[in-house]
Amino acid sequence: MAHVPFNRPPLGGNEARYVEEAIANAHLSSGGPFGRRCEEWLQRRLGPTALLTHSCTAALEMSALLLELDPGDEVVMPSFTFVSTANAFVLRGAVPVFVDIRADTLTLDEDAVEDAITPRTRAVVAVHYAGVTCDMDRIAAVASAHDVAVVEDAAQALMSTYKGRHAGSLGDLAALSFHETKNVTSGEGGALLVNDPRLVERAEVLRTKGTDRARFLRGEVDKYTWVDLGSSYGLSELNAAFLLAQLEVADELTADRLRTWGLYHEALAPLEEQGLLRRPIVPGYASHNAHMYYLLVDDLEERTRIIEELNARDVNAVFHYVPLHSSSAGTRFGRAVGELPVTREAADRLIRLPLWAGMSEGDVERTAAALDSLVRQRRGVASA
Repeated sequence: MAHVPFNRPPLGGNEARYVEEAIANAHLSSGGPFGRRCEEWLQRRLGPTALLTHSCTAALEMSALLLELDPGDEVVMPSFTFVSTANAFVLRGAVPVFVDIRADTLTLDEDAVEDAITPRTRAVVAVHYAGVTCDMDRIAAVASAHDVAVVEDAAQALMSTYKGRHAGSLGDLAALSFHETKNVTSGEGGALLVNDPRLVERAEVLRTKGTDRARFLRGEVDKYTWVDLGSSYGLSELNAAFLLAQLEVADELTADRLRTWGLYHEALAPLEEQGLLRRPIVPGYASHNAHMYYLLVDDLEERTRIIEELNARDVNAVFHYVPLHSSSAGTRFGRAVGELPVTREAADRLIRLPLWAGMSEGDVERTAAALDSLVRQRRGVASA
């Protein structure tokens, strides 16, 4: 029986040709024509100024630099997120303040944000988990009332929207990921989206090692030099060439993933109706990009056994984050507000199923059937 991998990076069709063109152009570092075309696509589609980076992590680190954080400043964020969300701000000496997530969407709990804000708070990071946007109006209202910035960690949310507006266009700054596991990929890669025009020029400086090289290339200065902090945050032209081929078919890739997501959702509905698991919830204000299909089972023991047994059947299911507030680095560098019960439960109960563009209906049926059999067997429940 064929293996069902957790992820299989998609191909749009022009990747090899564009990479060959990039090589023929003899411009392989960042800032080449393919990179500019990717940034133009993102700006045209999403709205904000877009700067390609070598990773979403780099874009988050640039966000922390742009916010000019001082040691001891605080940044409110969910504990249920990847380590880069916190690392970017810890590197600037800031303290991540971990709060709980919503029980329905597993995104940042807007009600918890208000309680976490102190006089040292400088920003709130809204993580759009599973491609479902946070309730950005409520987050923005709290942030505005306390004069703090909003950073979107939109690593999983390209092509998702909130009330018709694209993820990444909703905060002061945003970070995208084009990692191999994302819907649109360049292997490794990311982008910083800058919604505040006052930050654009400095963002260009930060990305080019703290120099005003971008102004030099536009003919605005006769030489470039070191003018600020910065690092080598750009994306190579080879990665950008691959990425452009993906962006050109982003709508098709999204539609295909949504098809697979819908097949899972329909197949697993009987298990939810019988109270045997919980499927993802997408609120009315959001349209998602089918970045992942997850489900919540009863407890850690059941989650562990089901993942083991699915993998024994050659279906590569995985769990997700270890909550940051409970990690050794999280306790050393940050602090939690409250007990974060939803975060702890989600971390113990969540299973991610295989999902990629081009996944066959047969692979979905096989995965869903195996899951159905395992859950019913463990609970002693007959098929519906």
